[in-house]
Amino acid sequence: MTPSPTPLSTALPKYTRIAGTGSLLPERQVSNAELAIELAGRGVETSDDWIVERTGIRTRHFVAPGTVASDLAVGAARSAIEAAGCQAQDIDLIIVATSTPDMVFPSTACIVQQKLGIVGCPAFDLQAVCSGFVYALTVADAMIRSGSASRALVIGAEVFSRILDFNDRGTCVLFGDGAGAVVLAASDTPGLLATDLHADGRHVGLLCVPGSVAGGQVLGDPFVRMDGQGVFKLAVGVLEQAARAVLAKAGRTEADIDWLIPHQANIRIMQSTARKLKLGMDKVIVTVADHGNTSAASIPLALDVAVRSGRVNRGDTLLLEGVGGGFTWGAVLLDY
Repeated sequence: MTPSPTPLSTALPKYTRIAGTGSLLPERQVSNAELAIELAGRGVETSDDWIVERTGIRTRHFVAPGTVASDLAVGAARSAIEAAGCQAQDIDLIIVATSTPDMVFPSTACIVQQKLGIVGCPAFDLQAVCSGFVYALTVADAMIRSGSASRALVIGAEVFSRILDFNDRGTCVLFGDGAGAVVLAASDTPGLLATDLHADGRHVGLLCVPGSVAGGQVLGDPFVRMDGQGVFKLAVGVLEQAARAVLAKAGRTEADIDWLIPHQANIRIMQSTARKLKLGMDKVIVTVADHGNTSAASIPLALDVAVRSGRVNRGDTLLLEGVGGGFTWGAVLLDY
């Protein structure tokens, strides 16, 4: 009797881990003082003290003319791929979280794929504004665990300077440009432990760019519009809820968190979240002073800064969380 052939293993990956991180900021750095002088020429009054007191931001980076989101994304991606010890050709999934894509279509992810010389793998954009990177991590984790990918490139990249109204003091001082990236890899050891995502479209008007393109013209308003107080009140509540949700899903507590890496929008929101989780600010990665609010890029930017500065180390438990227009919010708990 002929023995049956040994079946091939169909076991799916148990976990997803961050294999490498990377980031890129544009060369042009704009201080609060420099921005205040520029705005004064438009009749808009602000100052370094006013901005720092309300936001914690001291400087931000703006791209040069002609630089687009994919340019920043590629730089961050190359750093992450190098840190992961792999080659671009090893990537079999690309997700770019962005609200400022290069084109209406194709996706910025496909443009990144072309610039990196990768052929054939799925590539798509994800739009959840400042929560985009958390959303993208969750999607990539699910695809890796399902066996659809084994090594994913997840990027947050933004050129918000292109959609800022420099006559609006309430928004133009807040945002900057930049990109951050991670390589996620299938693993037999725990990495991403739990995720929690939400959206509430009733709050669309709190933070939006209420414009579109039709017939070769911009319809509506092409600039960022924000109800700052409304965003603050909603953010501090939902971020605590998402944090507690991922801790519960993972069977962990606040005491297990080594580092909180929140969306870098406003120091007051970060301080409030840390207090609610009974975390000292010495356990919070804060980079908002250096690059402002870079939307979907802010969490991976802060993560890469923390890793490369030696604060975040292998084995640390990280809580990543973001909140943004939509209204969207979410959190990821992971062992780095």
